[in-house]
Amino acid sequence: MITVQNTIHASIDKVWDFWTLPEHIKKWNIAIDDWFTQEVDNDLSEGGKFKYKMSKKDGSLSFDFEGIYTKVENLSLIEYRLDDNRTGKVSFEHNGNTVKITETFEPTKQDSESMQEKWCQTVIDNLKKYVENN
Repeated sequence: MITVQNTIHASIDKVWDFWTLPEHIKKWNIAIDDWFTQEVDNDLSEGGKFKYKMSKKDGSLSFDFEGIYTKVENLSLIEYRLDDNRTGKVSFEHNGNTVKITETFEPTKQDSESMQEKWCQTVIDNLKKYVENN
C-alpha cells in the first residue's frame, strides 16, 4: 500500500467540496506538469461511479481513471475500488481550521511504487495549494 498525506489550512466543508466537486477536481488533480484532468464525472455515493479523463496537454495521450465508491462517510471517509480491482481510501481528519487528508491505495504493477507515491503526493500537494489559495 502507498500512503500520501498533507495538512490543509481550511474548513472541512471547503476541503471536502474541493476534493469531490468536478469543477474543483479539474483544477488540482495534476500529477505531472504536462498533463491535465480533461473531464470529471463524480457520483459521490456508495455504489456511485467516478471517472477522470487524464490527458497530455499536447493531445498525444490520454487515459481514464475510474472506479466505484464502496463507502462514503460525509466529511470523513471515502473508500473506492478502481476498475482494475485495486482499492483505496481517503480520510479527512479535521481539527479546527485544518484538515489532515490521507490517501492510501494499492499500487499498479506497471510503474514503480516510488514513482506512484511521488505522483500522488504531488496531487495532494496541488490540492493543498488550490484550497488555500481559493
